[in-house]
Amino acid sequence: MIGRCRSVVLAGLTGHVIEVEAHVARGLPAFTIVGLPDASLSEARDRVRAAVASSGVEWPRHRITVNLSPASLPKSGPATDVAIAVAILAAAGDVDARRARDLVLLGELGLDGRLRPVRGVLPAVAAAVRAGWRDVTVPAGNADEAALVGGARVSGAATLAAVLRGLGADARAETDEPVPAPGVADLPREASDLADVRGQAEARLALEVAAAGGHHLLMLGPPGAGKTMLAERLPGLLPDLDEDDAVEVTGIHSLAGAFDPARGLVRRPPFESPHHTASAVAIVGGGSGLARPGAVSLAHRGVLFLDDTRSQI
Repeated sequence: MIGRCRSVVLAGLTGHVIEVEAHVARGLPAFTIVGLPDASLSEARDRVRAAVASSGVEWPRHRITVNLSPASLPKSGPATDVAIAVAILAAAGDVDARRARDLVLLGELGLDGRLRPVRGVLPAVAAAVRAGWRDVTVPAGNADEAALVGGARVSGAATLAAVLRGLGADARAETDEPVPAPGVADLPREASDLADVRGQAEARLALEVAAAGGHHLLMLGPPGAGKTMLAERLPGLLPDLDEDDAVEVTGIHSLAGAFDPARGLVRRPPFESPHHTASAVAIVGGGSGLARPGAVSLAHRGVLFLDDTRSQI
């Protein structure tokens, strides 16, 4: 029997809905994951096995093969852990396979069976809705963020046992305490008001022209002339982001871990001013696996102010 469900992997900010297939066959016990998984995803074998055992469900002692389709798409990160566990138990007959195949499941599994929040839930859920999959289960710590995506029917779960019970399994959790979302770092600052500036008539006009036309702006002058003060007020001249842009910008900040769901979507154009000692990676972004956005990406649809950072570009 083959168990199926769905998850989402991110390539940059673009989400791709993948099908997670599991096959349980006779033979010596083994657990294989295929479909271009990276190292962090291959380690899901140990996380999933321990989480299933901690949920009070017997692990299938057979030959298990999990396929992440399409196989040509590289996959990274632990966000597919829950989908892998559900697909295996669907193949083993422990959960309702027909109900499982219509779900999109996101979340990292702890060894105790709790669902740990992951980065990039908002763009992942948005990708699932665009692909026509509206029933999405996420860790409880990501539920508020996922609920910001219009059209999604979001269910937050604290444990794998809760997910399995919803699919008809007889599961029990060692603890029902949800894993809290990680602390939010470097929240976008609120835009300052150009009305606070006295004088600077020519500079104010230049800001207004740049904001109206979407132009770049070069500021030259000695320290203390007011370049930073004026640049910080440029976002206040820009209009609010429309719905699509707000989701896009919020998704970038979600990937960076600089987004508080309690504040809703990022509606105002962001402002980023990296320090003059910032590295090229901090400005441009990068990293292995699920890349972290840099200042250039965080300023998308807003203002990027490079103050004495020319030597870093």
